[in-house]
Amino acid sequence: MTARLIFPDGKIFYGKVFAKGESCTAEVVFNTAMVGYQEVLTDPSYRGQMVVMTYPMIGNYGINEEDVESKEIHVKALLVKEYIDFPSNWRSTQTLKQYLETHNIMGVEGFDTRAITKYLRQFGAAKAILTTSNLPVEELIADLDAANLVSDLVAEVSSATVYQHISLQKKALKVAVIDGGVKQNILRILADFGCSYTVFPYDVAAHEILLQNFDGVLLSNGPGDPRNLTHLAKTVKQLVGKLPIFGICLGHQILGLALGAKIEKLKFGHHGINHPIKNLQTQAVEITSQNHNYVIAPNSFNEEKVVITHINLLDNTIAGIRHTEYPAFSVQYHPESAPGPLDSRYLFEEFVGMMEAFKTNQKQKGKYLKKEMMVLV
Repeated sequence: MTARLIFPDGKIFYGKVFAKGESCTAEVVFNTAMVGYQEVLTDPSYRGQMVVMTYPMIGNYGINEEDVESKEIHVKALLVKEYIDFPSNWRSTQTLKQYLETHNIMGVEGFDTRAITKYLRQFGAAKAILTTSNLPVEELIADLDAANLVSDLVAEVSSATVYQHISLQKKALKVAVIDGGVKQNILRILADFGCSYTVFPYDVAAHEILLQNFDGVLLSNGPGDPRNLTHLAKTVKQLVGKLPIFGICLGHQILGLALGAKIEKLKFGHHGINHPIKNLQTQAVEITSQNHNYVIAPNSFNEEKVVITHINLLDNTIAGIRHTEYPAFSVQYHPESAPGPLDSRYLFEEFVGMMEAFKTNQKQKGKYLKKEMMVLV
């Protein structure tokens, strides 16, 4: 069955359906990773997008139950050059085709993915319609022009309830995770570091966190335009200085907004696991996993309060920030990887160290205040 990918300017790409699913209208982005299509499919940050994989052979290691990053597929469709229906991996439990069709997500092969990628790089990420319909192109473009893409994507992926993981370690640090579409590997790593964590919906109020004796706050990744999340930025602004904060991807942008930054949209975003990031503090270059369309605009901060800690070496965009007075930092990329290199896992160690130092400092302040009270009495 033939499928057409049609853009608003009339550009059409043709492919062949390998996994049956719904026709859809969505923003199209390309991902340059050679592996990790399962993590891409289940990453909430891809909510509402069609993903073009630039690596030519997809499906050759199948699907397993351990590597999902959420409970469902979030992409609207998967577009590839060549689909492999005979997976070879001892952990594989089903084919990519079976997995997509279980979730009613269309998979299409035979696309000239190089041409699509060059098109997106030239004209920018744009909405398109993927369809098996035989309707005239003019009619489909009219439908595409009239389509409004969902803007409140975080509301769709954030947990509707509060849930917890309790560490068995003595004196475990307690982390409040604000869920903008959190990847499971972020939570796995927190647990690996012996942290207990409580996951809150994205619309949690600051006082709900401050009243529960947490040691730190993690702002998760997530989809969509951070400029729509004014309530979340206000919440984070109320938390800055009161608890250590670590932001990842969308969380980085939200922390930036809370600290007075402006956000701008990239032409075609950063999506892949081979993006070089320079740590300006150590001068080391990290190869990183990335998935975002928005960045903190340059010259956004008062340099006395916020410093830039990392930059993307592909386009010199801001990739990391740190507050100079309060324990708060963030990065634009994914240090939890999944998939991707492990170069940036040290950031979780820094977060844990920051929480421990803040906790110790608060205890010392408490002791000092008690002594002062005794003197006053």
